[in-house]
Amino acid sequence: MTKVTILVVDDELAVRDMVKVSLELAGFNVITAKNAKEAHVKVIDDRPDLVLLDWMLPGGSGIELLRRFRRDDYTKDLSIIMLTAKSSEDNLVQGLGEGADDYVVKPFSPKALVARIHSVLRRVDERDNCKVIQVRDLLLDPAAHRVSIKDHTLDIGPTEYKLLKFFMQNKEKVYSRNHIQDAVWGANVYLEQRTVDVHIRRLRKALSFEEVGNSYSELIQTVRGAGYRFSERPTQSSLHRDGL
Repeated sequence: MTKVTILVVDDELAVRDMVKVSLELAGFNVITAKNAKEAHVKVIDDRPDLVLLDWMLPGGSGIELLRRFRRDDYTKDLSIIMLTAKSSEDNLVQGLGEGADDYVVKPFSPKALVARIHSVLRRVDERDNCKVIQVRDLLLDPAAHRVSIKDHTLDIGPTEYKLLKFFMQNKEKVYSRNHIQDAVWGANVYLEQRTVDVHIRRLRKALSFEEVGNSYSELIQTVRGAGYRFSERPTQSSLHRDGL
């Protein structure tokens, strides 16, 4: 399965390194930042699944960064756990009140931290599994297991449905065929080399019909030498085709 990426934001190198090692041993992919500015850049560029955020940071406090994330549509749903030495009840209430998903006080047990991370991620999975995903007029309704464009219900197979859900939940990222295979089929499933390509062709066909033409199939973009990307931004080839 796809590894969860966690951003650890702390100005103390020893804390960053200790948390990084603990989380990597637990199977997470870990990136780090030492201040608020670097953390904001990494959230935008790397799109982590969860942020461990210290309160006291150089160049702006963690609580100010939390407020900024919650105000921005791009980051408002980002999972954030405050990881801080501020241990008073007022601090905890403020952190949770500003939108933190959990609040962990230093010093902490690495095992307990991993458990708290899993708890937050489970809540996110439960929420996302029921949340309708929309891109333009393309709707994917997990509760009804239905995909539609402009109220036109698509005839889509189970694997193509999983592919589309994966892409719509991970817009603008480039994924290799192996990464897509692990996310959609599972890491221990053997597939022929071009199986992913075949199902993507089927998905593109399902997203194309007379009323919308190819406008939705073109959201699934081939990135030469890298894999595939789901994006609303036109590729260079489509720009040239349209005379732009």
